[in-house]
Amino acid sequence: MKKILVTFLVLVVLSASVFANGAKEANEITDTIRVGATPDPHGVMLSLVVDDLAAEGYTLEVVEFTDYVTPNEALQSGEIDANFFQHLPYLESFNAERGYNLVSAGGIHIEPLALYSKTYSSLDEIPEGAMIAIPNDPTNEGRALLLLQSAGLITLAEDAGLEAVPQDIVDNPKGLEFREIEAATLPRILEDVDAAVINGNYAIPAGLIATRDGLYVEGADSPYVNVIAVQPGNEESPAIQALVSALKSDKVKDYVAQRYPNGEVVLVD
Repeated sequence: MKKILVTFLVLVVLSASVFANGAKEANEITDTIRVGATPDPHGVMLSLVVDDLAAEGYTLEVVEFTDYVTPNEALQSGEIDANFFQHLPYLESFNAERGYNLVSAGGIHIEPLALYSKTYSSLDEIPEGAMIAIPNDPTNEGRALLLLQSAGLITLAEDAGLEAVPQDIVDNPKGLEFREIEAATLPRILEDVDAAVINGNYAIPAGLIATRDGLYVEGADSPYVNVIAVQPGNEESPAIQALVSALKSDKVKDYVAQRYPNGEVVLVD
């Protein structure tokens, strides 16, 4: 009886070992790529390459998010394999704030930031004491303030950097006031303020075109490149590199040129 029990225990250990060796590791990417993305343009661009990745043996699953926090939390926890919604400075800021170590697997495009208004049609019309809404997350808030500085509306302290806040303003000739709002909410409150700085992936679904509707638009030399973010070690994964390559294909280039002819989305090399 003792011999039979020992044999049974050995078989259990061996079975557990085989199961463990055959299991997918938390950060291993095989033939299915789960990518978190905000809807437009990121989710739309991903939908274009589903068939192309299938031809290479990969199943692309797109998980939609509508905010800037949960896609990184989902990636960190391993619920998704990659995300596509954020620019590199935001990724770096999020890592520092949360103690994450997510990395970029490749830059895809820039969505120029712009200042919009439902009330005024030019910068010159913005009155003294105007209320300007800006994103409340550290990176995009700094980006918005740098845009306003470039537009000549404010001056920031020399050491303010990419994460500037309203307290870094050293010159505000029009006495502008600022409302710090969640980025996704900005298009909805545009009519309630004099102007708002809105990110491209929230402006586009709201029907706002930077070069048509923006009072002032970020330059094409922007450092805020949207990236495919992954867990460290996966940036060279064949599946992830196939995804990055697909998003740089002529199919995506042609789509962007037709869908965003006014420069709302600018692909990078």
